[in-house]
Amino acid sequence: MKLSNTTKTFAIAAFTALALAIAPTAKAQGNKGCNNATLQGTFAYTVTGSSVAPLPPGQYAEAGAQTFDGNGGTATVGMSNTNGNVSPSNTIGTYTVNSDCTGTFSLQIAPGIASHYFFVIANSGSDYRAVCLDPVAVVTRSGTRLYPGREI
Repeated sequence: MKLSNTTKTFAIAAFTALALAIAPTAKAQGNKGCNNATLQGTFAYTVTGSSVAPLPPGQYAEAGAQTFDGNGGTATVGMSNTNGNVSPSNTIGTYTVNSDCTGTFSLQIAPGIASHYFFVIANSGSDYRAVCLDPVAVVTRSGTRLYPGREI
């Protein structure tokens, strides 16, 4: 059976319309948003900024490794420098990731004292950028996944 040119043209137009209608749906299904599992693994991080009153004002810097467990738990191992005083900076804490790839985490920096951060996940979970929410510090924090593309 031989198809006419009109039938072929109609079939091509129908196929094209179907493909164009399905493409946005496929893209939307590929972007499911974020959750706690999006931020998982160990990240090399840096913190820079300063402390303000009521603490003695001064410069602050920190570097280390922060591990997110994919279930809302986090821990850090690093070194900090506050106005020239260097000390270990090892903490544990919790985090929550929102579906829009933003979130918060809290780190216990001393008994009864926590620091709180707002963050944004970037590069499909390979990076994060954060700012401290506490009124005693003006600091930013950036982390990049160690071993990107590998499951930890």
